[in-house]
Amino acid sequence: MENLKITPISELIESSRGEIVVLPPFREGCPFVARLKRPSMLMLTKSGRIPNSLLSSANKLFNGKGVDGSNGNTMKDAFEVFETLCEASFVEPTYAQLKEAGVELTDEQFMAVFNYTQAGAKALAPFRGEQANSVPPVSGSEVSGKTVEAPRN
Repeated sequence: MENLKITPISELIESSRGEIVVLPPFREGCPFVARLKRPSMLMLTKSGRIPNSLLSSANKLFNGKGVDGSNGNTMKDAFEVFETLCEASFVEPTYAQLKEAGVELTDEQFMAVFNYTQAGAKALAPFRGEQANSVPPVSGSEVSGKTVEAPRN
């Protein structure tokens, strides 16, 4: 403890600006890099950004218990929590800018942002691993012109 030094306010300010993270892409070959920060659920609740009606659902999500199956509005509530987190997390571009441009996040991107808010950049490692493995094993010129249909159940 004797070697501990007070963190300079300039470092705290820089850290509060968030960090640049790689999110799952919208499509292959088009990376999605953004600056995100980790918001406080307590501050979101205090400021009314997570309304009382969503507290139960939000609490279950934040505590790793999934969505509330007893609630008929389960998915709607979960989406509202995810959207609130996106509004609070996206620094650059902002979530409002994405929405104004007509950009809709994928389910995988919503989950990545949620995971980031809970555990930081290390929570995105599984998404990066999946992307690295998604590179096709052959080049486009080696692919036949045949279309393969997915099996139907």
